[in-house]
Amino acid sequence: MDVKIEESWKRQLAAEFEKPYFKTLTDFVRQEYAATRIYPRAGQIFNAFDKTAFDRVKVVILGQDPYHEPGQAHGLCFSVNDGVALPPSLQNIYKELYDDLGIPPRESGNLERWAEQGVLLLNATLTVRAHQAGSHQNRGWETFTDAVIHRIAEEKQNVVFILWGAYAQRKGAFIDPSRHLIIKSAHPSPLSVYRGFFGSRPFSKTNEYLIKTGQTPVNW
Repeated sequence: MDVKIEESWKRQLAAEFEKPYFKTLTDFVRQEYAATRIYPRAGQIFNAFDKTAFDRVKVVILGQDPYHEPGQAHGLCFSVNDGVALPPSLQNIYKELYDDLGIPPRESGNLERWAEQGVLLLNATLTVRAHQAGSHQNRGWETFTDAVIHRIAEEKQNVVFILWGAYAQRKGAFIDPSRHLIIKSAHPSPLSVYRGFFGSRPFSKTNEYLIKTGQTPVNW
């Protein structure tokens, strides 16, 4: 099956694209785009991979679902297009970034600058119906993104996995902490942000580990 995705990922995931579940998933997603409004737009489904080649991945931030309101989702978890109001979770991420590293919040919620430095901004589910959170869950995307995490965890070393919230932590439960750094905390959503997200300092911890392992720190 020919999937339009960045070449290094195409090589890493070639076997996945041939599996029956992926064909079923592809058929479902095509039908959905033909029938109703789906986010992100079709050309940005694999944007996280296109912005961060496999060979350049040094940090993985794991989200759950794309944003489901107009203009927000563009294929990178927690990120929104330029000119779009910052969602509450991203506001809290920026607040923690300021408290952690003193970096003032930006007006733009576009996190492509992180992706271009090797931060894979991966949602567990890569598409969603407009205004219907979770509408494309349990259709096969989670199997695909599990395979992505397995490839990174098994083929690379000294990657930082940032797992915010119980869902992300379950999804990353198999990652070997002797090969990688795993940073866990509560999710940055307003519902859980005071249960351990604020004060968790994930950005400085990431950079300290990257420096310690001979990698370039992220300019957050």
